[in-house]
Amino acid sequence: MIYRFSEESNQMAYLERIHVSFTVWCRFLDQPTIAKNAVIVLLLVHTGLLAYSGYVHSPTFNEPAHLVAGLSHWEHERFELYRVNPPLVRMVAALPVIMAGYKEDWTGFREAPGARPIFLMGEDFVAANGKRSFFLFMIARWACIPLSWIGGIACYLWARDLYGRLAGIMACTLWCFSPNILAHGSLITADVGGTALGIAACYSFWRWLQRPTWTQTALTGVVLGLAELAKTTLILFYPLWPLLWLAYRWQDRKRMNRKKWCREAAMLCLRMAIGLYVLNTGYGFEGTGKPLKDFHFVSHLFTGKADVAEVGPQGIQNTETLESSNRFADSWLGAVPVPFPENYLSGIDVQRRDFENYDRPFYLRGQWQDHGWWYYYLYACAIKVPMGTWLLAIAVLAFCLVGRQSSVRLRDQSILIFPSVLIFAVASANTGLNEHMRYVLPCFPFAFVWLSQIVNHVTDTTVKSEHTIGISHKTRSFAYIAGVLMIWSATSSLWIYPHSLSYFNETVGGPRNGSKHLLHSNIDWGQDLRYLDWRLSERSKANPVKPLYLSYFGFFQPVDVGFTNIQPWPEKWPPSQKPGASMGESERLATKVYAVSQTLLKGYPWMVFGSDKPSKAGYDSAIKDLNGMEDFEPVGYSIKIYRR
Repeated sequence: MIYRFSEESNQMAYLERIHVSFTVWCRFLDQPTIAKNAVIVLLLVHTGLLAYSGYVHSPTFNEPAHLVAGLSHWEHERFELYRVNPPLVRMVAALPVIMAGYKEDWTGFREAPGARPIFLMGEDFVAANGKRSFFLFMIARWACIPLSWIGGIACYLWARDLYGRLAGIMACTLWCFSPNILAHGSLITADVGGTALGIAACYSFWRWLQRPTWTQTALTGVVLGLAELAKTTLILFYPLWPLLWLAYRWQDRKRMNRKKWCREAAMLCLRMAIGLYVLNTGYGFEGTGKPLKDFHFVSHLFTGKADVAEVGPQGIQNTETLESSNRFADSWLGAVPVPFPENYLSGIDVQRRDFENYDRPFYLRGQWQDHGWWYYYLYACAIKVPMGTWLLAIAVLAFCLVGRQSSVRLRDQSILIFPSVLIFAVASANTGLNEHMRYVLPCFPFAFVWLSQIVNHVTDTTVKSEHTIGISHKTRSFAYIAGVLMIWSATSSLWIYPHSLSYFNETVGGPRNGSKHLLHSNIDWGQDLRYLDWRLSERSKANPVKPLYLSYFGFFQPVDVGFTNIQPWPEKWPPSQKPGASMGESERLATKVYAVSQTLLKGYPWMVFGSDKPSKAGYDSAIKDLNGMEDFEPVGYSIKIYRR
């Protein structure tokens, strides 16, 4: 009994020392200079992760189109190309490519209502620049890394102001190691750039609510305009912010006289006007003020018709269709000048048509159908956000349920919560296009800041002295658990790095099982073509180069970036190569190599790349016979290699 008592006492003393060390460490990080240095270190690590990922991955499905569009904006001062997204991020990406030099090919340009020739032009760009395209995309990606810094800094500042410096460090950590931020932050697509500027805009708006000065008004307007130039979804801030302002000030209505209401309303209008001016400046005021009746639309929302016409890459060509493609032409609204750039509004129209009439099937949990699911993004987040992050959310909710409410006012937290909820709800309501979890990426930084309040909960009772603990055992346990969950979240992300685009959490068995649940940009977006090239080069040193049969999910031909010996896919397998046929060792060494992207392996209708031009591939081709067989050598998590 004496021994047991002594052992328990030693354990308690050990735990006490751990807790003292933990608390001292927290107090150390809570110093202003130390906290800033910690954020700098986090951003430096984040930069290194993004830079390496940008180097090793081949251009994804959309990136060639984004880069060509960005180059066209600078070279020709026109914004038709890739109009479904605003131009800011791709213009940033194009700058180092212009300085480094590139080969042009603008022969594929076409302009008409609904025209989208940009993907074919992206293919032409890669063909013109060959293997040097990898270098050009790398420097373009690196140019966009500072946009991700904005997101990390905004997360830190907002969490710091709400919950303290430790919370700020935690929010910044969640941003810097999130697999979804790492995945898209290393690309030249608009997702992380728009996400970062979105959280920065809302943070500056909240700062204005705290101290409504004219200087802060102007700053908020500029950041709002930059956010609109990065991602169209953020246009939701225009109707949302006035409502949030009214709700926020309503609690102070007894102190708000008529003069204050008018003053802040004027500030709000000025902010919106500045944001609109910045948006138009980014487009060079192209078509600003054009009467609404002069637009030719292609979506049901703007035409009032269920189906205008077949809209291909060259857009609408039929004259009769063009004349009847505007529901506002005969109304008084037709004479109203549009305050947005012409291609900004046209881009919204073209994107809306995609949501209304997408011509490819959608995939979820092994099921294909021609329309989406309202719970698609909920399910996608459930399996693509680290379990450590989800458990942190459960811990925060647990504190709220047991009565440990945050000291931060509810109305301040509402400014944090409502933009995220609105973006997620709007994305979920558009079930006409369910392919990309990245559409709800702008919600993530708001969640990171909200999760960081757990630090406020577990450290709200301070240490009385260096050896006297003023925190209950229950709170200590939560502190340790929160720390473990943070480490778990970051480790889970880094475990599969640099293949962050293919990240899936432990609930579905990781990225190995990801294609059973989601496809497209959630796991396979053409990012591992360079890994395939390196893998085949390594194998060719030990064995003779075998014919390569490649079914690759991308929008350029691998032969243009150095792949050789690519053969057309067979219509059916020869008897000796029939799936399940036995082969001897000598015959196995002489067999051919078949590389198939996960998306195509599951039956997505796309192209099979041969030695010349790509050919259309149906799921009834030889690809389907590979499904269910064991691949002998995966490439990343998006391409599987088979031998026959």
